[in-house]
Amino acid sequence: MHRSIHRKHMTSIQDIKKQFPIFQNNPSLTYLDSSATSLKPQTVIDAVNQYYIEYSANIHRGIYTIAEKATQEYERARKSIATFINASSPEEVIFTRGTTESLNLVASSLGSEIIGKDDEIVTTIMEHHSNFVPWQEIATKAQGSLVIIPIRDDFTLAVESTGKSQISDFISSKTKLLAITYVSNTLGTINSVKDIITAAKKINPDIITIVDAAQAAPHMPIDVQDVGCDFLAFSGHKMCGPTGIGVLWGKRALLERMRPYQFGGEMIDHVTVEKTTYASPPHKFEAGTPAIAQAIGLGAAVDFLNAVGVEKIHQHEVTLAAHTITSLKKTFGDRITIYSPPAPYRSGIVTFTFGKYHAHDVAHILDEEGVAVRAGHHCTMPLHTHLGIPASVRASFYLYNIEEDVKKLVAGLKKVEAVLK
Repeated sequence: MHRSIHRKHMTSIQDIKKQFPIFQNNPSLTYLDSSATSLKPQTVIDAVNQYYIEYSANIHRGIYTIAEKATQEYERARKSIATFINASSPEEVIFTRGTTESLNLVASSLGSEIIGKDDEIVTTIMEHHSNFVPWQEIATKAQGSLVIIPIRDDFTLAVESTGKSQISDFISSKTKLLAITYVSNTLGTINSVKDIITAAKKINPDIITIVDAAQAAPHMPIDVQDVGCDFLAFSGHKMCGPTGIGVLWGKRALLERMRPYQFGGEMIDHVTVEKTTYASPPHKFEAGTPAIAQAIGLGAAVDFLNAVGVEKIHQHEVTLAAHTITSLKKTFGDRITIYSPPAPYRSGIVTFTFGKYHAHDVAHILDEEGVAVRAGHHCTMPLHTHLGIPASVRASFYLYNIEEDVKKLVAGLKKVEAVLK
């Protein structure tokens, strides 16, 4: 099979970079946009190709050899992901198209059922639109309220324990849902989700908590039982896996309670002309033919990340982000504004604005220098409005980045200044 990684941990970043064929085809590429999508190692590409070449059949249906093989590998991936996030069982892991669909699934199947007039949904100003707009829509339709937790000047949430504002300022007996990002995709802020959820449930034990872990699952260890949330969502393509596959983890009791998100093949128990009953989770939420190859590829990506060591990845990225911030401040002084929290809350994301230069112009010139960054509002328009900026530049690091990439970013920004000054 596609288990070519035998060492418990790969020791060198150069060893890791060699696992990504895109660098062989683009040797001058400095890729600093992993928050948008990560690059793919050869083992993941091989796993996807192997499905199509060797056992390309549908799952849970055929009783012939390659169909049984496909089902086995698909479910093996589910088990690997369950272990990766310490789920109680694989049946709590639902395959979706990505974080966006995972969050919309919860919003559609549960949120719309429990939110009524005058009920509250609490979220934060730093959320990705995928963890903001669904709740805004539900609150509007139900004539409820969307309560927004703001940020402090240091880009941390105003409910962190060191600040003046506490979660009790935002959670009440009317709060039915708390939707919060684990790591901000723009600020790189790592939120104390466990502490926030614990405090929220003390105020209202019945509150449902949803964590957007799209920027956390690829970069740090996650234990859903320790976090204490009710649902957690993430995407495969941000963690070295294929596009078109994601995960919704949910507590079994809540998944049993929820109605299906879609209706059709494979998600049923029994159908008559008069009535339909539905399968148990996770199959209740996986109607039709799923993204089989992509799920198998995500399983291979989990194997790859485990082989490297997720905590090792986190420490590497945090070190690179700190080095980047220091280099940018030293080189450009007050000509650059960095939107990053203090060290305890910092991930591998560095977002900034550069003088009066538009973020798109900065990104375009950086691209000419072989440096790929993201420019825009990063699907966080409320946050950018709060910060008083139309757009920003985001450099996001991952396990294949090195200090030389930071040097190229700084050199590229010098070119920006020379061209646009």
